[in-house]
Amino acid sequence: MKVLVPVKRVIDYNVKVRVKADGSGVDLANVKMSMNPFDEIAVEQAIRLKEAGQADEIIAISVGVKQAQETLRTALAMGADRAILVIAADDVHSDIEPLTVAKILKAVIDEEQPGLVLCGKQAIDNDMNATGQMLAALMGWSQATFASTVEITGDKARVTREVDGGLQTIEVNMPTVITVDLRLNEPRYASLPNIMKAKRKPLDEKTAADYGVDAAPRLEVIKTTEPEARAAGIKVGSVDELVAKLKEVGAV
Repeated sequence: MKVLVPVKRVIDYNVKVRVKADGSGVDLANVKMSMNPFDEIAVEQAIRLKEAGQADEIIAISVGVKQAQETLRTALAMGADRAILVIAADDVHSDIEPLTVAKILKAVIDEEQPGLVLCGKQAIDNDMNATGQMLAALMGWSQATFASTVEITGDKARVTREVDGGLQTIEVNMPTVITVDLRLNEPRYASLPNIMKAKRKPLDEKTAADYGVDAAPRLEVIKTTEPEARAAGIKVGSVDELVAKLKEVGAV
C-alpha cells in the first residue's frame, strides 16, 4: 500500500510572527521556515505503518513555492521514500487555497493510486482545517479527522478522534483520508546519515498546470493586523465591587 503525505512549509512554531508595516501580510524576511507540525506527525505515522509492514511506499508531497524543497527533504530524511513538489506560486507570501491544494492532490492520487492519505488536521499559519475534508469529498473517499490513534486492519481503518465531548472511535473503509492531531505520536528527529541519504532520494517537480488546475486565488486579503494588546486586569476588594465593575464594563 502506498501512503501519500501532504506537507506544508510554514513559519517555524518557535518564531514570533510579525505583521508588515503596511498591513499587506506577514513579514517573512529572514524568518525561519519549517514543516507544519501536524504534517510532521502525519509523516511519522506513515513511517510507523511502513515499519509495521502495513505500507510499502511513502510519498511526501508539497504544493506551494520552490523553497518547499527543503520541507520535502526533511520528510525524506525522516523516512519518506520519494517526494513530489507541485509549484503553484512564485511569491513566498502567496498561500495556496485549500480547494486548489485538494484538486492538485486529487490529480496526484489519480496517478499514484495510494491506499491512504495522511495529513495534518490543519496548518499553523492559516488554521483553515479544510484541505483533508475537501480532498475526501473530491475523491468520494471516507474520512477520519483529528485522529489521536490509527489502526489499519485489512481494508478498514480504526481511528480514535478527539471531539468536544471527549474521544470518539470510528471505523472507515479504505482507501481513506485521515487528518492527524497532536497526540497521535512524537515525530522522530532525522539522523545525519538519513539527512545525507535524503539528498539522493527522488524529488519530482511539477506545476499546477501539469495537473490542469488553476492556482489563481479566489480570495483577496484586504488587510492583516496584529491582535489587540491584552488590557490590564482590575483588582476588586469585594463581591459588591466586582458586580459593580461588571455592570460598568457591560454598560460600555
